[in-house]
Amino acid sequence: MTPAKAPSAYRHIFSLVLPIVIQNLLSAAVSSADVVMLNYVGQSSISAVSLASQYASVLFMLYYGLGTGAAILCAQYYGKGDLQAIHVVEGIALRFSLLAALLFSGAALLIPEQMMLVFTNDSELIAIGTSYLRFMSVGYLCWGVSEVYLAILRSAGRVVVSTVLNVLAFSLNILVNAVFIFGLFGAPKMGAAGVAIATSFSRLTQLIGCFLVSSVSKKIRLDLRYLFVRNKVLFSDFLRVSLPAVGNDVSWGLAFSMYSVIIGHLETNAVAANSFVVVVRNFATVLCFGIANAGGILPGNIIGENKPEKARSTARDLMKLTVAAGVIGGLVVLASMPFVMKYASLSAQAMHYLKYMLLINSWYVMGTAVNTTLIAGVFRAGGDSRFGFVCDTIDMWCYAVPLGFFAAFVLKLPVMWVYFLLCTDEFVKWPWVIRHYRSGKWLNNITRDNLF
Repeated sequence: MTPAKAPSAYRHIFSLVLPIVIQNLLSAAVSSADVVMLNYVGQSSISAVSLASQYASVLFMLYYGLGTGAAILCAQYYGKGDLQAIHVVEGIALRFSLLAALLFSGAALLIPEQMMLVFTNDSELIAIGTSYLRFMSVGYLCWGVSEVYLAILRSAGRVVVSTVLNVLAFSLNILVNAVFIFGLFGAPKMGAAGVAIATSFSRLTQLIGCFLVSSVSKKIRLDLRYLFVRNKVLFSDFLRVSLPAVGNDVSWGLAFSMYSVIIGHLETNAVAANSFVVVVRNFATVLCFGIANAGGILPGNIIGENKPEKARSTARDLMKLTVAAGVIGGLVVLASMPFVMKYASLSAQAMHYLKYMLLINSWYVMGTAVNTTLIAGVFRAGGDSRFGFVCDTIDMWCYAVPLGFFAAFVLKLPVMWVYFLLCTDEFVKWPWVIRHYRSGKWLNNITRDNLF
């Protein structure tokens, strides 16, 4: 790219990144509000919600994988100008997301105690988490539809619309959180269950907003009739591209949940400390994930226009930005430490864990930034979702998870040594990820002509 074009390229990137960063900031604010408000209810409520919400994390990875898989195709077909193909892909993704939503909602409604037993054997945490999961069942269902539609909107460059709907949902979540956690305005005081009520209500509102946006949209519609549209070629392409993306995100999400299983069976103080760390890390990585999201949209649109060299140049720009974002994220973690240590109402042991977990995360965010932008952004935009699936599955399930269990339950190392070892996962895969990026094998035009 010539120097004269660079400022324009960066403006285009930031026009996508900025709304996503705002959206991610509000998402982090919701998580922060949950922890801060539950901080006044008790440490057990914080720990129980932290563990129970691991199911939402896994479900998010599934929805995100489906949405990303659909967006891989939709971004390129949008660049190509084929809206009919986008509608078919949307219907395919919705079939899978609704199936997952029904399974998780049913489990949360019917067997929440068994779901909590996976993470802890503490009876108090199980009781609190059970109530939380039952109320979350509605939210899981609504989320399955809205997440796919919003991902497709983003793939078509309608990032602002997606952000507005998420801002609405997140703002309502925080407001309703306060109402039901503390029993404001005559509402019942429900503690941890109030968090689930707020989340489900906000997801329902967001879904209604999606249908309203769709009713005035001329291009990207949320139409459940697309569920029944068939196209064998696109279905085959969706499976080929999306299944590795879904497998990647679910594999990674399940493995990351195993970290909570390991920590949860070591000590409840570590669980409580990690709840605060997750909030800080979410704020520290908002810019990183904004760039990663842009990485999944912009190169894909350009590839669909059949401009591979321009797509490669855009990927280079995104890499430069994500390294800078990783450094900024680490500084955010360090800057937050005095405030978090001052206001967290935890036991002395939990505060000790919190301090060192934050220090570890000050460098961990750099690994997350680079890998997320390349694996979940740039590579997928180029139609290459298989590499990330293989890389993350080997890294998490053959290295990080076994190492964590071995360190915790065989070597019986101290909690912080176990946590430190778990946080090496992102850096172990760097050599393979960066080599694949430099090879250019990820850049593929996967659109087809004469589909209909």
